[in-house]
Amino acid sequence: MSVSTVEFLSKERAAKLTARVNAFESSGFQYKSSSDRSPIGGTLDPYTGSWDTEQAAHLLSRAMLGATKEQIELALEIGPEATVNMLLEDKPLPEPPINYFNEEDPFTPIGETWIDKPFQQELAGGRYASLYAWTMGGMLDEGISARESLTLFWHNHFVTANINLPKAVYQYITLLRENALGNFKKLTELVTVNPSMLAYLNNSQNTKFAPNENYARELLELFTIGKGDLAGPGDYTTFTELDVKEVARVLTGWRIRFIADTGEMPEGFFNSFFHDTDDKTLSHRFNEATIQSNGENEYLDLIDLIFEHEQASRFICRKLYRWFVYYKIDDTIEQTIIEPMAQILRDNDFDIKPVLQALFLSEHFYDENSLGCIIKNPIDFMLALIKQFSVSFPSNERQRYALWNGIFRFIELLQMTYYFPPSVAGWKAFYQEPAFNQLWINSVTLIIRQLFTDVMATAGFESFDGRFRVDALAFTASMDNPLDPNDLIKGFAEVLFPNKLAQDQIDILKEILIPGLPDFEWTVEYQAYLDNPDNEEVRNGVDSRLRLLIRAMLARPEYHLS
Repeated sequence: MSVSTVEFLSKERAAKLTARVNAFESSGFQYKSSSDRSPIGGTLDPYTGSWDTEQAAHLLSRAMLGATKEQIELALEIGPEATVNMLLEDKPLPEPPINYFNEEDPFTPIGETWIDKPFQQELAGGRYASLYAWTMGGMLDEGISARESLTLFWHNHFVTANINLPKAVYQYITLLRENALGNFKKLTELVTVNPSMLAYLNNSQNTKFAPNENYARELLELFTIGKGDLAGPGDYTTFTELDVKEVARVLTGWRIRFIADTGEMPEGFFNSFFHDTDDKTLSHRFNEATIQSNGENEYLDLIDLIFEHEQASRFICRKLYRWFVYYKIDDTIEQTIIEPMAQILRDNDFDIKPVLQALFLSEHFYDENSLGCIIKNPIDFMLALIKQFSVSFPSNERQRYALWNGIFRFIELLQMTYYFPPSVAGWKAFYQEPAFNQLWINSVTLIIRQLFTDVMATAGFESFDGRFRVDALAFTASMDNPLDPNDLIKGFAEVLFPNKLAQDQIDILKEILIPGLPDFEWTVEYQAYLDNPDNEEVRNGVDSRLRLLIRAMLARPEYHLS
């Protein structure tokens, strides 16, 4: 372990957490790798099975970044179709980020947004801190909506990073958020001429005098049709090296305009002087189509041609499937799930909503082998805990921003930093075979995950005039029958775990709540608290027992699963 990982741990605590890593595989972890996991069954036909808490929680946990008990109960009440409609509903964009701490910003008073203000380089740190905090807050306050998860999906798909201009990063993520539930083809068009993408993949340097192929290659390989198997020299089944060169020629002439001393947003613009006006003829992979000179609209002609390719719909549907269902796509999944999804996408001119609606309402999505089969990514892992326990934030906006920024920084330790994918391909866990999401768990990240759950369940983190932690008594009060220890543990598990607990698991957890005691002892003790909640001794006794139980449940390997 690096010093940065454990500098806030005592040696004793670090040793205990390290021991947990070593015992991980023998701890009852229910996750199975693709080699020993039963395949997910069912087709894209509508789901007609039972709709109970397990299915409702599964839908929300996959489509969102964590869900509260109240949200699960609402989904259970209104049913799958109404819930999916709510998840895919268009929502107003969030209010822009504010300056929450930098009193030295000459253009932006505390409490006001900086996105329409002039920029100086020395202001970048404070504005980025504001942006990062605002991003966490938006995901925590998403309600029943798939938009934030999809915004992260598109950020991992149309990757940009290392853009040293907060306003441009805000502009880019707003573009993704605004179109997260929209049209894949339209989003590709908008991203292509966005200043952040023009800068990140160097297309702003692409001219007829010195073509730059960076964006052209990734547009084909990573963003639209994918790279197939090698069929011959420079031929990747889906496109060829000739296509990369010709696409780069189509995309010549785009530049970035930014005026620092105004409040204007940066913009991409077309300069015809740098554009290659000769015809561009693609390979046999595009039926040797020719794109003629069309000025600033020529890139639209190119994207029209790319989206006529038979692989464009399949490629993005595979990525959506891996994001929301499971990483393994075999021949059966390809035929029974991916191909029908792709057909729906084509039939709807590349609108994403109909595809997700079919997927989220399919029998395949709710197959028993689909539940609890993926490891939560770090953002999902941390935000889910905060939501599941409805952890409260200060009413003071400045303090909320500070806490949100702290959450952003903590997630960095888990090897997933929003706005900083490690490469143009995104985070490895979403594409690197054969491990995929298993890459999120290693000897460093597991320690940090379990540190977070331990602290949140017990002492909490220092937070202004209080502690940022789970409210064990409030969480317990939200359960249907907290007086019965068996029902209490089942209720906790319905919110925290993707699968129902077996009775022997309940018995093990009950030993933590009331070690060596009969069930009625918990009933008596909890009732005594209900009868006299102001009795500090009784209250603390019940609270301590509940925190031990919650800590044990959050330490279970199953808690890492969705």
